[in-house]
Amino acid sequence: MNDKINQLLSQMAALEAELRTAVHQQESRVFFQIKGKRVEFEKSARDAHRKLKTGVLRWLVKDRPQNLITGPLIYGMIVPLLMLDACVSFYQWVCFPIYGIARVRRGDYLVFDRRHLGYLNAIEKFHCTYCEYGNGLMAYMTEILARTEQYFCPIKHAHKILGTHARYHRFLEYGEAEAYEARLEEFRVALGKEVK
Repeated sequence: MNDKINQLLSQMAALEAELRTAVHQQESRVFFQIKGKRVEFEKSARDAHRKLKTGVLRWLVKDRPQNLITGPLIYGMIVPLLMLDACVSFYQWVCFPIYGIARVRRGDYLVFDRRHLGYLNAIEKFHCTYCEYGNGLMAYMTEILARTEQYFCPIKHAHKILGTHARYHRFLEYGEAEAYEARLEEFRVALGKEVK
């Protein structure tokens, strides 16, 4: 990869981090504060949330029938998700120390904070918790697999693919044979220097 592309990727990463910080600071100033793992809203926001909350019985009557019908199928997926979670976590706990790869922090990806929203009823909070778990698990797993790919095969595909992980753009170009062995070791060493 040429120096110009590396420079642009570094600038993009820095801008993304700056944007995340700015958005978080604005959200915190306007609506809520984060105290440890607890999210606390201003009293006026809490009162407004309570007024907007739909009770469980009213919600059940108003809910779309297809949501109730497909519920068992959707929530039945918790079994394979839990199995996937256990397998991928076990894999990184056993293999990453052997390879010298820093472990992925689970808490950075599985975040459960929607339960603090006063405008959601118990069923809506349950739905949100399920989605937080499923999507957080996929992001957690993606990072574990991305680190594995960086260790074993940090090479881009010849064909354009959608949904690449954040590490992919730094990988070697397809067919970049002369740099492969030397760069592979650089990629591996970098994985041990990740912030845990």
